[in-house]
Amino acid sequence: MPGDRAGSDMDERVAAFRRLHEQGTFVMPNPWDVGSAVTLERLGFPALASTSAGAAWSMGRADNGVPLDAMLAHLRSLTEAVSVPVNADFEGGFAVEPERLRETVLAATATGIAGLSIEDSTGDAEHPLHDRSLAVERILASRGAIDESGTGVVLTARSEGYVVGRPDLDETIARLRAYADGGADCLYAPRLGSVEEVAAIVAAVAPKPVNLLINAPFITVAEAAELGVRRISVGGTLARAAWGGWLDIAREIAEQGTFSGFAGLPDVEGLMRQSP
Repeated sequence: MPGDRAGSDMDERVAAFRRLHEQGTFVMPNPWDVGSAVTLERLGFPALASTSAGAAWSMGRADNGVPLDAMLAHLRSLTEAVSVPVNADFEGGFAVEPERLRETVLAATATGIAGLSIEDSTGDAEHPLHDRSLAVERILASRGAIDESGTGVVLTARSEGYVVGRPDLDETIARLRAYADGGADCLYAPRLGSVEEVAAIVAAVAPKPVNLLINAPFITVAEAAELGVRRISVGGTLARAAWGGWLDIAREIAEQGTFSGFAGLPDVEGLMRQSP
């Protein structure tokens, strides 16, 4: 039956994703739509990750402005378009209370994803992070939902201190360790500011794998591997690069009436016609 094949395919992707976390270092770039996902798979990346920002921009919205149903549909469109594992940037889980979060994570596991991440940020500038106790409860609830689903989806716990203006390494480490104890499979602190901070977090949560965001040229894949980083993602940066390219050309047309930006463009049609 088709449903059986779909389930088997998901099992294989989850198993492949878990194997990637066991040794070595892999890059998991972030497509923002089906076309970018298909292209990144063809470039040979072993796994992909969604980007909430990139997805939102493609829908004419700001980051964190996509409703749950639209995000679930977006995730499903990515997993149906590629054969490699897809990790979901699931923001804060579209819920605050652990019981509601359990429901939304359970819904996400039905989209075909092989992993998902949950953030501890609140969206409140005065209190940008959930209290640590609530944040841990949220990871426990997410773990419970994944276990209930029987999918084995990889759970990544994100601590957003460096994103929301609270760059406290000790607090970040304490949170990540607590999330590991709460059942997170992988730990992630986006926008770390130095190689030393990356090394400290890798050491602090070992042997759990660490995801490193690289959204600026401050480190290479080889250097991250030497530090013990297991997984690398780029967040919305590829999407921003794409926006930067066409915005420059569109502004030239609007402001100058010239089309110099049309020179040297890639053969996108030829790329899409290539066999998978």
